[in-house]
Amino acid sequence: MFRWGVLSTAKIGREQLLPAIVEAENGVLSAIASRDLAKAKALGDRFGARHAFGSYEELLASNEVDGVYIPLPTSQHVEWTAKAIEAGKHVLVEKPLALDAKDIAPLIKVRDQKKVLVCEAFMVIYHPQWIKVRDLIASGAIGRLRHVQGAFSYYNVDPNNMRNKLDLGGGALPDIGVYPTVSTRFSTGKEPLRVQATIERDKTFGTDIYSSIRADFGDFELSFYLSTQMAARQMMVFHGEKGFIELFSPFNAGLYDHHRVELHNQNHTEAQVFRFPGTQQYRLEVETFARAALGGKERVFTLEESVLNQKVIDAIFRAGDTGGWETV
Repeated sequence: MFRWGVLSTAKIGREQLLPAIVEAENGVLSAIASRDLAKAKALGDRFGARHAFGSYEELLASNEVDGVYIPLPTSQHVEWTAKAIEAGKHVLVEKPLALDAKDIAPLIKVRDQKKVLVCEAFMVIYHPQWIKVRDLIASGAIGRLRHVQGAFSYYNVDPNNMRNKLDLGGGALPDIGVYPTVSTRFSTGKEPLRVQATIERDKTFGTDIYSSIRADFGDFELSFYLSTQMAARQMMVFHGEKGFIELFSPFNAGLYDHHRVELHNQNHTEAQVFRFPGTQQYRLEVETFARAALGGKERVFTLEESVLNQKVIDAIFRAGDTGGWETV
């Protein structure tokens, strides 16, 4: 059994990853660390963790932990990922791993030295609905892909929320802009060549709160919008010459809508619906990660892929500043 340690008592850990680790068939929750030992003990008791630590360093030094999950604020991801690797731990770190693609290269170097597994936590690539989309596109179900359209928005104006704190790596693009990019890249196997963007920032927070983006993939175009101050919505559509594929809850399946993919024909007179009830994408993520960390030949999201995805986000920010096309 893979022995997990968790750095911090962050909300996404409490609500998503800790339940997934507890339910996983190949892992156990060994330890939780917090700078507040009482919080670590309370959360550890809630989820049955064997150990609680009052510092992250103590957890990383523990022989009772094989790998760690890091849900710290975005601005701390690179720092603590590096420390965890140096401690010889496998690492699953929340997205975005970095705020600049160049910050990932040093992690790749030390990962190779320590021979550990390090992955950015993109749970969507483990969900069977996205594997189905990838397979449908590859099989020619919609013919030549011409356009991908996406949207991801929610409403959050809480000044104490890390997503609204620029110094912690807040903003729409770091938080949710990564999803339309990573899912399009995953589904098509293609990389964007250039991007164009309009970006609006909050006058008080300084974070990006709305973006409209075009990404040129050469053979097709991706267009999507994001917002942290609009009514909640998620959708992705892959439009080809012979039909189109639509996902109604592409990133938080089961929350925004059901786990389903619809394949429509060219004349919009027929549709196939693929359903995936009961799928727990976070559990699939931690189970796949654990198998890979223990030597299995699993398909995981590598640091090399993280560099490619972050390069897209970096280019979008540049395009928002210049108002023109920016090379990825």
